[in-house]
Amino acid sequence: MQGWVNYARGWVFLTVCGPFPERFINLCAQQKVTFWGVEWLDGQTLRLTLLRRDRKKAEELAARAGCTVELGDSAGLPAFLVRFRRRYAFLIGLTASVLCVCLLSNFVLSIEVTGNEQVPDAVILSQVRRLGLHTGVYGPKLDTKQIALDTQLALEELSWVSVNLYGTRAQVVVRERVEPPELLEKEGVSDIVSEAGGLILRVDAVEGQAKVKVGDMVMPGDILISGTVTMEGPQYSDVPPRYLHVRAAGSVWARTWRTLSAVIPVETTVKEYTGADKNRWSVTIFGRRINFYGNSSILWEDYDKISKTHCAVLPGGQRLPFSFTRETLKRWTPVRVQVNPTAAQELLEAQLKRRLEQLVGEDGRVVTVDWSARISGGMLTVTGVAECEEQIGRAQKTGTE
Repeated sequence: MQGWVNYARGWVFLTVCGPFPERFINLCAQQKVTFWGVEWLDGQTLRLTLLRRDRKKAEELAARAGCTVELGDSAGLPAFLVRFRRRYAFLIGLTASVLCVCLLSNFVLSIEVTGNEQVPDAVILSQVRRLGLHTGVYGPKLDTKQIALDTQLALEELSWVSVNLYGTRAQVVVRERVEPPELLEKEGVSDIVSEAGGLILRVDAVEGQAKVKVGDMVMPGDILISGTVTMEGPQYSDVPPRYLHVRAAGSVWARTWRTLSAVIPVETTVKEYTGADKNRWSVTIFGRRINFYGNSSILWEDYDKISKTHCAVLPGGQRLPFSFTRETLKRWTPVRVQVNPTAAQELLEAQLKRRLEQLVGEDGRVVTVDWSARISGGMLTVTGVAECEEQIGRAQKTGTE
């Protein structure tokens, strides 16, 4: 540690020559002049090292001791800076660099969001920006605890928020709310009815009374599991049957046949680029955008705008709030072209397959699909007849209490 202190102060090498050099050493010790590295060259000459600030005092003490002093080389930080005393550009750059480091270290240059899975980063960043946390803000003036509390209150999807400052980097740590499981409704009376027509494959009645069996054909809206359970009296007795009303529950699997269709025009309009491109440049500093194209208007009505942004990134990967953007405006004209029937049919079939998978659900499956296509009136129509196995039961409340 003392070595760093001496480097900051600087030191010089002195050669002292006289009849009694040891008297000079005694005077330095009495006057509390710090020196070290004493080396005797001969009986009347010695060399030593002392702090740069004590050089003139040492020369006065040497004169009192009847000795002559020869000044040697200087070392340390002051000697290093003296070499640049006439290099004004270097000194200005060094001063500006030091000021930038001292000033910019108090500003937030990047914001990081962690701990979120369902809530997008943009939603959280937009909320903290309303509360004053954004790139370029002066960090010491931020009330991070209040920002975290207000963010938690504003976003119901979050159960906990913390805002931490690490120099120029702000970190927003969140924990998302865990929704309680949905409770099944136990009150009331309901039936399980058919959502689609089909051939019954399996009936699993958890509560209620099954009204269909394997092999039956049902239509949409038919009761599959009734919420009214018939309780017969003892055999050979005159006790009338009683009825118990419950909330029916269970699943009914059936083989269904679904018909889906989609259309697309056989002729469409596409873009044909003319090659007349125009570039516009802008710079964003601390969230403020500076355009270099002024208020120039766009000369075309039909154009595509392609933006490419380059951000400043430190070697460690931290992004800085400085970026420049190039916007390329590409002019195009509409051109009528014929659609490839094979490609159009494949596109519609893919869309119908996705729709069919949504209809049968995750547990259901599509057994076979027969496709047909026809062109009429300038439109291509694709129809698919699918055989599926799916759960067709859904709950429906009844008026019985």
